[in-house]
Amino acid sequence: MIFLIEYARHQGRVVTFKAFDEAARRQAEDERLEMELDLNRRGIVHEVVLFEAATEAALRRTHRRYFEDLADLAKLPAS
Repeated sequence: MIFLIEYARHQGRVVTFKAFDEAARRQAEDERLEMELDLNRRGIVHEVVLFEAATEAALRRTHRRYFEDLADLAKLPAS
């Protein structure tokens, strides 16, 4: 699976989250580019990223900062 995330860092929240099948990789890439161009034109500073993961649950484990607030992340045990 491919996941497109628009993240507002200053607010600490996901603005856009879309999942694509591997067969739709080109569509995901095109949407990422269009989103970045649109945000840039409007002067909005957000992260726009594509990730590849087996499942949404796996993505949420490996990229927790996009899905949990600072208080939740602080509660995690040290590795």
